[in-house]
Amino acid sequence: MSVVIMDVEKNSPASKAGIKAGDILLSLNGNQIMDVLDYRFYQNNEKIIAEIINKAGKTKKLKIKKREYDEIGLVFNTYLMDNKRSCKNKCIFCFIDQLPKGMRESLYFKDDDSRLSFLFGNYITLTNITEHEIERIINMHISPINISVHTTNPELRIKMMSNKNAGKALEIIPRLNSADIKMNCQLVLVPGFNDGDELEKSLRDLSSYENIECIAAVPVGLTDHRDGLAKLEPFNKQTSAAVIDIIDKAGDICIEKYGERRIYAADEFYLMSQREIPDAAYYGDFLQLENGVGLWALFKSEAKEALEYAKPSKERRHISVATGIAAYPLIKETALMCENKNSNLKCDVYAIKNNFFGNRITVSGLVTATDIIDQLSGLDLGEELLIPESMLRSEGDMFLDSITVDELSERLSVKVVMVSNDGGALVKKILKEEVE
Repeated sequence: MSVVIMDVEKNSPASKAGIKAGDILLSLNGNQIMDVLDYRFYQNNEKIIAEIINKAGKTKKLKIKKREYDEIGLVFNTYLMDNKRSCKNKCIFCFIDQLPKGMRESLYFKDDDSRLSFLFGNYITLTNITEHEIERIINMHISPINISVHTTNPELRIKMMSNKNAGKALEIIPRLNSADIKMNCQLVLVPGFNDGDELEKSLRDLSSYENIECIAAVPVGLTDHRDGLAKLEPFNKQTSAAVIDIIDKAGDICIEKYGERRIYAADEFYLMSQREIPDAAYYGDFLQLENGVGLWALFKSEAKEALEYAKPSKERRHISVATGIAAYPLIKETALMCENKNSNLKCDVYAIKNNFFGNRITVSGLVTATDIIDQLSGLDLGEELLIPESMLRSEGDMFLDSITVDELSERLSVKVVMVSNDGGALVKKILKEEVE
């Protein structure tokens, strides 16, 4: 495979070597370049021989000199240098299959690309990975790799993922472990499928690998848009508590074996079971915040630390905060602590009910502008409405329903301010300039 060079950065090492836009990159120091991982790995040398085919069709070898970790300076059509790979599974719990029609096209794309796991922390199922990629991960020592395991029972994994290769793909995990590749694993739990005894088995199997650093169990998310899909039950207070009990027991065994817990339940299980969420010290290095593991504890710790340095103010201030149902108690508690620091502060917190996806979806990251508008229109929101950045796409400008922040501000007649998903950041925004 070869890659077309779209542009060459001015005065870069590649430009000085004579590489031009439109040339085709074949190899660096004799190593074939197929995508961004090859390119990034093999450019990390001071002396490089780049083999190209120029626009005249002639193959040339050009010498590049640079500092070891400097970029060569080539620009390609896409970041990955080819197309993202889509998922080949039909998981019974797939959230994308439950999205309503009419949303942005990009939201319906299911990625399952090993390169995105390393570059951006995406989770992969290992059913879409080639032998070449496995060998490359091992040879380049690409680590960590984030894996959506769900179950270590091969037959059950095939059933849950509707892919005949889903069971065999589990054989890749011991290969990566033997090569000292660090792994983080995710188990999306579905009541009656991979909880209970199956969960215990999965945790025993996975925790036997010393290079699996963290295992997170998260509950299946069920929207109201499941027509034609498998009938699944949500977790309730009792079944959530049962998951936590299994997780705690397995985590205690890991502490004895490795000196660290390694196995965690997502915050949602604690909220659904009405059990107290552990404090920040319980979660170690917070390796799976993206799966909602330890978010609550970390947020609370950050907020309390920020409040310690808060300076009481006499400034009169009225603001509002919009959040999801699940996070409401935590955000309300934080707002009350801020009000106690400034007696002239009024901070209203609104729990936004998710009518867009369905009432069983309670996380802030899936709240839409449509629901915010429907539920907050006509209310006195004060001088600002704070929203968590998790409600917006990565560019920070648009909600899942394609409504922009500016449009929301106009519809509600209030300034809308995005806040990073950090307890300290929220405290600073609420108190404005009262925290150093």
